[in-house]
Amino acid sequence: MNVLGYLQRVLSPGQHSEDGSALIEFALTLPTLCGLLFCFLELCLLFYSYDMISESAREGTRYAIVRGASCQTSAGVSCETTAAKVNTYVSNLGWPNLAGGAMVVDTTYPNGTDAVGNPVQTKVTYTFRITMHFVPTNNISLSSTSVMYILQ
Repeated sequence: MNVLGYLQRVLSPGQHSEDGSALIEFALTLPTLCGLLFCFLELCLLFYSYDMISESAREGTRYAIVRGASCQTSAGVSCETTAAKVNTYVSNLGWPNLAGGAMVVDTTYPNGTDAVGNPVQTKVTYTFRITMHFVPTNNISLSSTSVMYILQ
């Protein structure tokens, strides 16, 4: 006679019942399902954050290409912008920062001038904070770059 059969016979001499087995199985699988759900939510936030910084970089270059060295308002006043103004504009766009990370904006003119026909480049770097405690890395660095040519 094996030990397992003996223990089953001694501990439960009557008919064997499966009452409560579903509760035990549920208790064992619930943490795994919750972990997968929270990982999925964190992944969705990561993709949203990348889309947010990508759109911010595009908005920054759009802002800069229509405000080049020859930009004038209808009243004849110069509306030329600088890299610092573009950086401020992008930083204040007001996209919801659901992940709570830090965004750094860097606008440059690769040819050194903001004349018509020259490129402008806006690079947005974002530090995505991972809020799950069992993940060994706490931050992921995301970046997006947009380059367009100045129109006016």
